[in-house]
Amino acid sequence: MKYEILYPEAFPVVRCFLKRGERIKAESDAMIAMDTTIDIEGTMPGNGVGGFLSGLARSFLADESFFFQEMVAKRGDGRVLFGHAIPGGITDIELDGSYGMMVQKNGFLAGTEDIEVSTKMQNLAKGFLSGEGFFILNITGRGTLFVSSYGMIHPINLEDGQEVVVDNAHLVAWPDYMDYKIEQASNGWFSSFKSGEMLVCRFRGPGVVLIQTRNTGNFGSWIQSLLPGPNSGGSSAGSAISSLFDD
Repeated sequence: MKYEILYPEAFPVVRCFLKRGERIKAESDAMIAMDTTIDIEGTMPGNGVGGFLSGLARSFLADESFFFQEMVAKRGDGRVLFGHAIPGGITDIELDGSYGMMVQKNGFLAGTEDIEVSTKMQNLAKGFLSGEGFFILNITGRGTLFVSSYGMIHPINLEDGQEVVVDNAHLVAWPDYMDYKIEQASNGWFSSFKSGEMLVCRFRGPGVVLIQTRNTGNFGSWIQSLLPGPNSGGSSAGSAISSLFDD
């Protein structure tokens, strides 16, 4: 399957060129436009009871949609455009079947038909402390995987034994063979609280860790600070935004 990522520096979309019979699956509501030779179907991540349970796990445990969209070139070759809901980056990853990718919730955008998406439970300590919950996505198979982010995606390449510390809220994806642990950002909880960085992930190479340059939690807090409410102090910015919705 041929494809290209358009507008990579701002609000990217993926354009795929499907030959007759080819298909690609994507997150629900990812399709933007497609040729009339292509049909779109709602599918589960698997068949039968296994697919139903996998869909439930994605929906309730990993905060993902229950169904995929599947675009199929049924009546001839065609093009399809798809993207994601939040402003940020999209990158492609080629999987050869020898390893999988661990992807944070809302990071999976699309994959070719032999890409499998399931949920993986982190151990108790990692799930409790990570801020992302006990379940993350486990992407396996052979083919092309597209992941998305809030902000741009930046790769950190680690050599064997090299380490890097990443804020949890900025993680996007990493290979399943990489060793990582969650720890305090500073020595002692009080010092971590004062620094504004509570928990971080320490990765050890070899491998490539994909991070996002922004995080949705901070953005949500900033938006909330502008809106009128008991803690906003009646800010003028909040009043101005509120007035946009007045009749």
